[in-house]
Amino acid sequence: MHLFILGGTGPCGLQLIEQALALDHTLVVYVRSPQKLPEWIRTNPAVTVVEGQLTEAEKLSEAMNGVHAVLSALGPAVKNGPFHPSNTPLAHAYSILIDVMKKRDVKRLILLGTASMKDEHDKFSIQFAVLVSGVALFAHNAYKDVVAIGEKVRASGDDLVWTIARVPLLTDKPDKAFVAGYVGDGKVGTKLSRAAFAAFVLKELESNQWCRKAPLISSP
Repeated sequence: MHLFILGGTGPCGLQLIEQALALDHTLVVYVRSPQKLPEWIRTNPAVTVVEGQLTEAEKLSEAMNGVHAVLSALGPAVKNGPFHPSNTPLAHAYSILIDVMKKRDVKRLILLGTASMKDEHDKFSIQFAVLVSGVALFAHNAYKDVVAIGEKVRASGDDLVWTIARVPLLTDKPDKAFVAGYVGDGKVGTKLSRAAFAAFVLKELESNQWCRKAPLISSP
């Protein structure tokens, strides 16, 4: 497939790019700072790097020409924590992105989410309650933006086939094994490797098992 990648300079995005290329996909990597990409990505013949802002609808549209799906590893920068802007910039960017996708007739979107995006299938879990409460308290603007992203995507209408891959605490372990379920179901835990996040996204791209759903993904 010809895939459109967002968040490609972050650790989850780099995993997504590496694993997508290993599966022989071709990529458009849309980034604000191309120089942050490793040279092996910038020079790979299967990769087209496009420099642009998430708010530039015309540039997004041009870059999205001919793509089959959008895979996004966008999320609030952990290091910014409480300094994340208060005006939900990522949710605003997703609003623009979804509008461009509809105009380009690109129907498939798989994106990074977190347990802060509550789901009707979730059950109570003290571990997740503590995690989400901590984020809401100490990084409230980031929490607010993430919640708003979920609301934007869920309200996108029937012509967008979305999957929100909600993640717990992320690690740099190389293990790609994962389980998918919902908070409090007794299956999912509180940690996931970034490699496993990418593995889930690329498997979901082929299987379409979680269309218009927001599973919580974790390590087994």
